[in-house]
Amino acid sequence: MPDRMLDELLGSDLQELMSVSYIVLANNQVTNRHIERRYRMPVQCWSALYVIDRFPGLLARDVQRLLPRPQNTISRAVSLLQSRELIRIEDDPHDGRAKRLHPTAEGTALLAEILATARARQAEVFGVLTEDERRQFVALCHKIAAGPLLTRSEAMPD
Repeated sequence: MPDRMLDELLGSDLQELMSVSYIVLANNQVTNRHIERRYRMPVQCWSALYVIDRFPGLLARDVQRLLPRPQNTISRAVSLLQSRELIRIEDDPHDGRAKRLHPTAEGTALLAEILATARARQAEVFGVLTEDERRQFVALCHKIAAGPLLTRSEAMPD
């Protein structure tokens, strides 16, 4: 039986924002709890490891562009990954202040284990959608992510 309050909330005048928030927060409650307990690693660490593994040599400042989180959160994640020897950091030869991030073999191996579970979770969450709906959902997310006002706001200026 559907929860009437949730239905009302997700059908309110803030339905788009509340729907996205509900999905993200509910998934994070499950996913983050599992990864934090099993790997002693907060979400910002394993997601940073994921983008570093996908883009070896990524500049540290670009992690924040790919994972919109405060700079100090990203810095702590990079420090934790480095202290656990899951990544290595090199100075950029063209900019002494910039740091390039590379996964270590240990980081890649740990990430493979995490990704197997994350893919299973992804299948659970999106299993209610048909393949066509999944493609449409991803296309809509890409469209929103490419929009100019996702990580800044005219309605909510800083």
